[in-house]
Amino acid sequence: MSEDETFVRAFKSRFTNILRWDQLDAFWETLRDRADQGWYIYAVGERPPEAPADATDLGRFIDEVDALLRREHQERYCGIVYVDEPIEPGFIKIYDPSNLGSVCGSSGAPPLPGWILSRLRPVDLQVALPPPNNRRRWWRSFFRKD
Repeated sequence: MSEDETFVRAFKSRFTNILRWDQLDAFWETLRDRADQGWYIYAVGERPPEAPADATDLGRFIDEVDALLRREHQERYCGIVYVDEPIEPGFIKIYDPSNLGSVCGSSGAPPLPGWILSRLRPVDLQVALPPPNNRRRWWRSFFRKD
């Protein structure tokens, strides 16, 4: 299996939702304790990073994204950070509060996260996971003349 396939498989695997803000605080501390484990910081939609961030950059990202989430997701609960393994994390999805759609996937096509923290080298998810073509097929069939 290629590195790209490994990343996509990890992205599609099972995740745990961090529901409460106090749980997020505790999780950030867990992540800070593992800052030297080679974390990639990937802003989905931007070019995937070639190298992991250093511990200082990871700490700064945690501070900034935490402030953004609390400022823009003005709910009593967090619910927009997902982790593969809360105690030994390796892959984290952070959804952008301004682009939530149906994050839980009940719509069949949840939005991509805004940011990913991963110990795997990321791939361009917009290329690896293109959106469904159901609307394009509908549009094309609408104007088809048989």
